[in-house]
Amino acid sequence: MSDSLNPEPNATTDTAHDYRIETTGLGREFGGKWAVRDLDLRVHAGELYGFLGQNGAGKTTTLRLLAGLLRPSSGAARIVGLSHDQNSRDLKMQLGFVPDTPPLYDYLTGRQYIALVASMWRIKRRLRDERADRLLDLLHMNDAADDLCKSYSHGMRKKVHLAAVLATEPKVLLLDEPTTGLDPGSTRRLKDLLRVEAERGTTVLLSTHVLDTAEEICDRVGILAKGQLLAEGTVAELRAQHDNRTLEDVFLTLTDDEISA
Repeated sequence: MSDSLNPEPNATTDTAHDYRIETTGLGREFGGKWAVRDLDLRVHAGELYGFLGQNGAGKTTTLRLLAGLLRPSSGAARIVGLSHDQNSRDLKMQLGFVPDTPPLYDYLTGRQYIALVASMWRIKRRLRDERADRLLDLLHMNDAADDLCKSYSHGMRKKVHLAAVLATEPKVLLLDEPTTGLDPGSTRRLKDLLRVEAERGTTVLLSTHVLDTAEEICDRVGILAKGQLLAEGTVAELRAQHDNRTLEDVFLTLTDDEISA
């Protein structure tokens, strides 16, 4: 395996007709209310795709469906060509998910937590430790790496869990509101890290309501409201479709129209 921070492309056979993430009519219902409806999504290898939406738009539900933590009420999803129903173990070995509230073990240190996750993915010890050291250094977590996770702030917990996930070198990385709880310096380092991952072939799908983050690093964005995908494309394409207004103006126009409908 190549190192997580090496921007060389993944060894992959993806072509213009292959997708790392593909959904068809994907939906999830809770008590008669659809959190996600008829979602058709295609994301290529090496693409950094951003889900934009207000609270309750369906972003987190979509990520949990893709991660296999929820079963769909309708439609289907495939990750690296596999479905959770038929290839759950193989799929999970190629998938990384960073939720908004990471599930750390309070009485492990950050370094121990990374080692635990990497060992579950059968990463060799030398390679695991090498990746952990580099990721902890990049995320400025070296000084706290040997402290217990129970002492970490929300942002520190998120960084350690991200390091643990990246140590497994997933082909698809899902992140729910990744910049929440991070200071400006950590946010900058995270953005740089995600671009490096995309450049080496990792498919990155993140949800955010921080439009500046999406505009700066995402190859394409999708705007959600009431569980439906209202528009998607590059930021330049979306702006061109709306008289070259800012992404914020485009977002507010589309979501306000949908919410008031």
